Amino acid sequence: MIRRYGVGKRLSEMVTYHGFLYLAGQVAADPSADVKGQTEQILKQIDDLLEEGGASKKSILSATIYLADISTFAQMNEAWDAWVPEGQPPARATVEAKLAKPEYKVEIQITACNGMSQHGGHAH
Repeated sequence: MIRRYGVGKRLSEMVTYHGFLYLAGQVAADPSADVKGQTEQILKQIDDLLEEGGASKKSILSATIYLADISTFAQMNEAWDAWVPEGQPPARATVEAKLAKPEYKVEIQITACNGMSQHGGHAH
């Protein structure tokens, strides 16, 4: 069954289906922060959405990170590297892109699973 969370007219913040969680691109609630600060806010929002969907950052399959300016790659990675589970990073792509508003410096989109369809019938 498809479940939608944070449903708006244009998008849902998260859609789940058969144990998979598809998150909308997340941007900082306070875009006045610098790139590292915006990234930290976004990662917290991702944590909250994953928890609502019965998952955690350890179950992220892929991440796409959009930076308004690719020269801020290291600043974004400071926050990312402190957050990503050691030894369990997702597949990831990072690209430079024009974001919806000029104050947004980072947007991150995540796909994860909630572990309900694990092979072998036991949790890892």
